[in-house]
Amino acid sequence: MYIAHRNDIPKKIFTGDAVKGVTKQILVGPEQGWEDYVMRMFTLEKGGYTPRHKHDWPHILYAVEGKGKIFNDGKSYPFEAGTSAFVSPNSEHQISNNGEENFVFICIVPEFGDK
Repeated sequence: MYIAHRNDIPKKIFTGDAVKGVTKQILVGPEQGWEDYVMRMFTLEKGGYTPRHKHDWPHILYAVEGKGKIFNDGKSYPFEAGTSAFVSPNSEHQISNNGEENFVFICIVPEFGDK
């Protein structure tokens, strides 16, 4: 069995021109015993956003805290605590924080999609 509190899980901070205020944590993946998938938690600071991109794998998303939005194939959708979403493979997408506090969401992808 694997169990850990999110405060004890290492954080990876992303930097670059296409990303702002994004931190990733691996909650459960192959190292913890879940073969082929990775459950990650992202924290977006106020005004933060992930890169706008697309790829060959899907995302399963669940908003944990705060308010954000999902851009998907030319449209924006509200994405706030308690909301789930499925992002299809090869659709252009981006997650952003449009609230006053941190925006936290869980994202599950196939292992090969955890980059």
